[in-house]
Amino acid sequence: MHQAVIAATGLYTPEQSISNVELVEAFNAYVEQFNAANAEAIAAGEVEALTPSSAEFVEKASGIKARFVMDKAGILDPRVMRPSIPERSNDEISILAEIAVAAARDAIAKWGKPVSEIGAVLCAASNMQRAYPAMAIEVQQALGIEGFAFDMNVACSSATFGIKTAADFIAGGSAKAVLMVNPEICSGHLNFKDRDSHFIFGDVATAVIIEAADQAVGGWEILGTKLKTQFSNNIRNNFGFLNNAAPEGIGARDKLFVQEGRKVFREVVPMVSEMIVTHAAELGIDPTALKRLWLHQANINMNEMIGRRVLGRDPTREENVIILDTYANTSSAGSIIAFHRANSDFVAGDTGLICSFGAGYSAGTVFVRKR
Repeated sequence: MHQAVIAATGLYTPEQSISNVELVEAFNAYVEQFNAANAEAIAAGEVEALTPSSAEFVEKASGIKARFVMDKAGILDPRVMRPSIPERSNDEISILAEIAVAAARDAIAKWGKPVSEIGAVLCAASNMQRAYPAMAIEVQQALGIEGFAFDMNVACSSATFGIKTAADFIAGGSAKAVLMVNPEICSGHLNFKDRDSHFIFGDVATAVIIEAADQAVGGWEILGTKLKTQFSNNIRNNFGFLNNAAPEGIGARDKLFVQEGRKVFREVVPMVSEMIVTHAAELGIDPTALKRLWLHQANINMNEMIGRRVLGRDPTREENVIILDTYANTSSAGSIIAFHRANSDFVAGDTGLICSFGAGYSAGTVFVRKR
């Protein structure tokens, strides 16, 4: 059995960003147009009038102040309300693979070793561009990596599930190093006409290199990984290849992201908090002594409550990293962005937790120690 370490991480951030003020201005313009166009039906009680939003409401509800996106113009056009991302020919690299490669190159540069030492590529993400060929194989081809590659989707928990899978490959001797990428263009499946969710997501890509400890220089020892799933309909996206078999449902609202936010909060917070504390006990780790939590970036209120339950006190921003104020919810990539941006002050022996949670429900914990 070979011990695995996180050897390097990488990040790709889109050039364009949308503030709450910009997003709400576009949404309210759409609301005004909708209400005016349906005035008679609204007056007759046949159609429900839409309610305007505000930047203050968005920040209070989520902690989000802005988000990075691949296409700003289409999202902010009240006549369009979605990103405009043209299809590419089969001879061109797909856009999700392209941003995954950008994040991977960042990680590889920090790693400082040739790609010939990587034996596998995992693409672990919520938002798959197609059923096949796998984006992971496309990334593998673009980077010139030998070995094997495949896609995996466990919604917002995909990255921690990917780390666990990579660590198992290392332990079993299937590869000496594994590249895991998390490309997320979440804006593509977001309903920008929905007041309760139009502000939630952003776009980004992250990458993690997991390597055998006996050949790694520095890095983060993976002390233990744990995964959990429990079925729930409270976060759902029904878009898929079978929609073509039921054409009457192609334009339905549930073909985009939908969630029951309050139910998610009530059910996920205790589930994840208990999972973290239980896993820490199994590893002989005192959770209150963790130097840092790198949690999934979905909602600041969820993260603060989980932080209190795990640490036994109100965590500081240094202890409980928040990046969703500028990135918003980036699905599988959120906890990796937090880890990537806030670990440079660790010294040998310091411990922390990478944790994700989301649709499924699914949750993953990865305890790490600086080498």
